[in-house]
Amino acid sequence: MTETRTEQQRPELPAAWNPAEVEAGLYERWVDRGYFTADVNSDKPPFTIVLPPPNVTGSLHMGHALNHSIMDALTRRRRMQGYEVLWLPGMDHAGIATQNAVERDLANQGLSRHDLGREKFVQRVWEWKEEYGGKILDQMKRLGDGVDWSRERFTMDEGLSRAVQTIFKRMFDDGLIYRAERIINWCPRCQTALSDVEVDHSEDNGELVSIRYGSADRSIVVATTRAETMLGDTAVAVHPDDERYAHLIGEEVEVPLTGRRVPIVADTHVDPKFGTGAVKVTPAHDPNDFEIGQRHNLPNLTIMDGRGVITAHGPFEGLDRFEARPAVVAALREQGRIVAEKRPYVHSVGHCSRCDTVIEPRLSLQWWVKVEGIAAKASAAVRDGRTKIHPAELSKRYFDWTDNLHDWCISRQLWWGHRIPVWYGPNGEVVCVGPDDAEPTGEGWTQDEDVLDTWFSSGLWPFSTLGWPDETEDLKKFYPTTVLSTGYDILFFWVVRMMMFGLYAMGDVQPFDHVYLHGLIRDAQGKKMSKTRGNGIDPLDWMDSYGADATRFTLLRGANPGSDMAVAEEWAAGARNFTTKLWNASKFAFANGATVERPLPPREDLTAADRWILDLLDQLVSDVDNQFEAFQFAKACEALYSFTWDEFCDWYLEIAKVQIAEGLVESTQSVLGHVLEVLYRLLHPVTPFITETLWTTLTGGESLVVASWPSPSGATRDPEAAVKIEGLKKLATEIRRFRSEQGLKPGQKVAGKVRGACCVDMLDQVASVRTMTKLTEPGEEFNVSATLEVGLPKGTVKVELDTSGAIDVVAERKRLTKDLAVAEKDLAQCEGKLNNPAFTDKAPADVVEKIRARKVAAEAEIERINARIAALPES
Repeated sequence: MTETRTEQQRPELPAAWNPAEVEAGLYERWVDRGYFTADVNSDKPPFTIVLPPPNVTGSLHMGHALNHSIMDALTRRRRMQGYEVLWLPGMDHAGIATQNAVERDLANQGLSRHDLGREKFVQRVWEWKEEYGGKILDQMKRLGDGVDWSRERFTMDEGLSRAVQTIFKRMFDDGLIYRAERIINWCPRCQTALSDVEVDHSEDNGELVSIRYGSADRSIVVATTRAETMLGDTAVAVHPDDERYAHLIGEEVEVPLTGRRVPIVADTHVDPKFGTGAVKVTPAHDPNDFEIGQRHNLPNLTIMDGRGVITAHGPFEGLDRFEARPAVVAALREQGRIVAEKRPYVHSVGHCSRCDTVIEPRLSLQWWVKVEGIAAKASAAVRDGRTKIHPAELSKRYFDWTDNLHDWCISRQLWWGHRIPVWYGPNGEVVCVGPDDAEPTGEGWTQDEDVLDTWFSSGLWPFSTLGWPDETEDLKKFYPTTVLSTGYDILFFWVVRMMMFGLYAMGDVQPFDHVYLHGLIRDAQGKKMSKTRGNGIDPLDWMDSYGADATRFTLLRGANPGSDMAVAEEWAAGARNFTTKLWNASKFAFANGATVERPLPPREDLTAADRWILDLLDQLVSDVDNQFEAFQFAKACEALYSFTWDEFCDWYLEIAKVQIAEGLVESTQSVLGHVLEVLYRLLHPVTPFITETLWTTLTGGESLVVASWPSPSGATRDPEAAVKIEGLKKLATEIRRFRSEQGLKPGQKVAGKVRGACCVDMLDQVASVRTMTKLTEPGEEFNVSATLEVGLPKGTVKVELDTSGAIDVVAERKRLTKDLAVAEKDLAQCEGKLNNPAFTDKAPADVVEKIRARKVAAEAEIERINARIAALPES
């Protein structure tokens, strides 16, 4: 804080907090002043986060909003703590998603990409990207993301393309990238290989058909959900320890409809408890079968093309796979080969995440990364603590991936993306070209048609965005990055790959020191949000209705490491109420002269309430600090909420009113100003817009973005003050409850006496208690009609009320009589059940115990109501 502002200079706050009128202007001011631009020449310690690059086709959804709120909170706090913060933004070219979007646009014009040709189509995609891409980046500004826009990157910009080509060349030369025929996920509609992350699995209705291969004692029954693939069977497999089939191992059996004889092999992959314990083996069309085929040197028979059309010779040739399936089953049925059929049979089916087409496992010639050695390094970096995963229990899931990783298919049959930098010569030559190498020329030389998987380029993100492969100043200053924040659902697809690439390219230096994994956003019932369920929530709607601060607070208040979180609109409305509460409390404090111009008075000159709230504030600073360090955002927000709403607004402000009325003006104003100023700083990483507005109004300082992060005052705590104020809270709470029981309305004043306060060291709090509980000074006609005793740590306080004339006796008697009837009915129901052996002997013990507890509660309620009726004066 560079300067302060006096009460006389302070501008008046608007009547209400209206986010829509403030947020855009504040954000633009922050950016224009360069607060988010990192200085590579700074002597401050670096704190770096690279934004998980959203798809260029994307828009802000709840998952983004949660993760961006987390990252913004982390970076804002570190900036206030004196770090040189770089939060680097950018976008992913999202190969298949973007290509599909442009192809749909072309289809509306009656064109396909093949009508344009590769070069013109790619140019069309760039034009589309410039016109429609990056919508999410503008939405990030709405949320308040404090990113360094001067360093914005794109996975296909010139620098990152150079990085991709460089690492491909190095890995190719090191034997870590190779070309081979393997089983991959194939989309017949998109006509490309897919990564696992591009495949969505759903429980679909299908069929399970049991088919007899062979005949008589040399027959064997297999079950399959994909009967059409039997046309490509090259074996039947059983478990080597399955005694049922021991006599058949090594024999041959005829595959129906084909006339082809195939071996029966023993393989430990087969589960003898599943189905008949025998499985058909189709190496060219199933990943597990492919592995079995490799182990037993089985031939690979491809029986359908890339469009999912059967190519096997015979009556099924030319049929689509879904046409061939019932045709094959019908033919088998005619031959008496069908042993059993189960319909519907619910099983997991993979669908292309972009077009929802059922994917087809397919043997295909593709480019691969050999992961064994680099995956071991990625595993070691977490095991030895160079990279820490939060929550720690998710490390096991990380190791499950790194310790059991299969080679990674990196080629895609698309036109949009980083083209594989390999050239083929007329005589079988294969040349990999680096970014500084000349491309082969001459007749017969062609470049590989495929592009790289999007995850290949995004796997380089932590260092390619900082200028690698060049030794840039940014790379020296800001690598390794400090924190990666992302959803646990892409732990393998992105996090593991960044770890492998980073350790390979950067000399065994990990790409980040901490990996924070948050959960998924679910609806109020805990169900995953999806378009098909119609239960998705647009964070932009929340920001329109409640403001960015309330949206962020809602999400961060539910952000427990690694845990999914449910959200509902009423929670956002509750967060808006919190910002309103803070606004109104600030307005009251400002109107009553809250100031930071004067230093706090010495502790001995403060009231017990002042010392109590300052001690709580010190504890809050420590708690929030520790919780941020541990990535416990939900706990930090809960502590901030509880202090602001429960302690400061509901109690201290009420006490402050009395203190000011009693003449303790300057000290109370200083405490009010100090508490709010520190509270604004603590809240700023979570709710930046409202706190910026309030803090600059209170202090006249430049901006909270560059203000210092608070630290505990170091003052000695005052436990006696805490005991006294906790006693005040208990006494006020009990009086309020007692008033309600007497039928008094919340705001209705009534004459009352508080006796014994001096004996329990509460005398100086009586005025606050009386104000809070609407007790007026008793007059000469004071007549005790209700008495309450409240036990406090140092003794008992007696409260006497004169309710004569304060309540409508007739109406109160009527209300109590009605309540009594309800309680008596509840008691009768409980006694009826408990006196019935048919219930007590047969009902679960916990149910019987609940009825007994209800009976006791009903008896107590009846006693209370009768006592209240007896105490009512005659009407």
